[in-house]
Amino acid sequence: MFLRTLTGRFMLVTAATAVVAVIVTALVALPIAVRTANEQARAQLVDKSALAVELLATERPAARQRIVRQLRDDDIDVYLIRRGAVDRAGLPDRVVLQVGRGALVDTRAMVDGRPTLIAGRPLSGNSNGVVLTQPAVTGTAAGLLGGVWVALLCGLFGGVLAGALLARFTVRPIRRAAAAAGHLSAGDRSVRLATRGPAEAAELATAFNQLASALQVSEGRERDFLLSVSHELRTPLATIRGYAEALADGVVGGDGAAKAGETMLAEADRLDRLIADLLVLSRLESADLPLDVVEVDLAELAGAAAEAWAPRCAPDGPRLRTELPGAPVVVATDPTRIRQVLDGLCENALRIVPQGAPLVLAVRAEPDAGVLEVRDGGPGFTDDDLAVAFDRGALHHRYRGIRKVGSGLGLALAARLVARLAGTIEAGHAAEGGARFTVRLPYPARTSP
Repeated sequence: MFLRTLTGRFMLVTAATAVVAVIVTALVALPIAVRTANEQARAQLVDKSALAVELLATERPAARQRIVRQLRDDDIDVYLIRRGAVDRAGLPDRVVLQVGRGALVDTRAMVDGRPTLIAGRPLSGNSNGVVLTQPAVTGTAAGLLGGVWVALLCGLFGGVLAGALLARFTVRPIRRAAAAAGHLSAGDRSVRLATRGPAEAAELATAFNQLASALQVSEGRERDFLLSVSHELRTPLATIRGYAEALADGVVGGDGAAKAGETMLAEADRLDRLIADLLVLSRLESADLPLDVVEVDLAELAGAAAEAWAPRCAPDGPRLRTELPGAPVVVATDPTRIRQVLDGLCENALRIVPQGAPLVLAVRAEPDAGVLEVRDGGPGFTDDDLAVAFDRGALHHRYRGIRKVGSGLGLALAARLVARLAGTIEAGHAAEGGARFTVRLPYPARTSP
């Protein structure tokens, strides 16, 4: 379990890195050390051969034996050559021949099956000489491991210690973020992380703080939206209940009963529209709304909408007019859903645009998309309103009690519908003095000839 933690993995990686570094260093350093040792031993052997020649040429036999014993104590063998013959076997023939001819020998060869350093010098006299041999330094894997085990242990200990310190330093911001996330999931939306430490830790803290702030704002809007929806539901329900009680108690009768029925039917329709908007919005957010995307002429669609809304605008409503191009503006969209968006925008305008003020349905073609625009001469929006125009219930909460408002769902529903149809919707200020909503929809896919 420990190795599944980030701390354990840091310690494992750093320890393994330290051990590998020690082994690689030893493998690289071993040949260099062996070569250096052999060169030093070879130089010393040459020097000792010169000294041995000098002593052996001048000392008595007893002294010669003492010199030979001292050299052998240093793991150096002495071979004497007299008249071209060596005193005992083992030396390569070429060495005996070279020394017998009076040549200096400084070489490496096999003696008794072992790599051996050889230094030979001639003595005074014909074909006489002395040869010193010393085993060469060699390195094997067993010798390497035997020589570096202390370094391996030190590297392992240092790697574990460095890994623990590095893991503690690295994991600390993650642990703080995990603890803060726990508080956030428990409902504390005020928790924030300090943006300090390494750049990555600061980026993590900044992202967490932005998420917490966005969640706090989103929950606030959700709360306001639910309050608004509950108020919208309660109002028609209260009306229906009041008339139903009056009918049940016999307070309303005759002609009054028909009027009560009409009022109850209108309020029921209002409830039905609100519930339908809620269902469509929930399906849009879960990507579960079926769409039928076909080629649609926006000019024809806007003209049909104007004909449908003209009776509701006259005679005591806004002045409805259209701005349609002479040629079709064909886009790829779902005509039913776009008509739903257009009807929702007209419904909003009809609610707040004063009598005689303009209500314009416009269509135009742009290079990349067809444009459908709804403009009015109503009270319009402030710049702050434009930033939250398509948030659920934002404008409803802001203007409730100030001017007529709807359920707070219409603009949010329009924005999500247009987005699902690969289009964009934008709110702005109209030249007529009120609000402007601009919907851009893509043209049908074209293939090159």
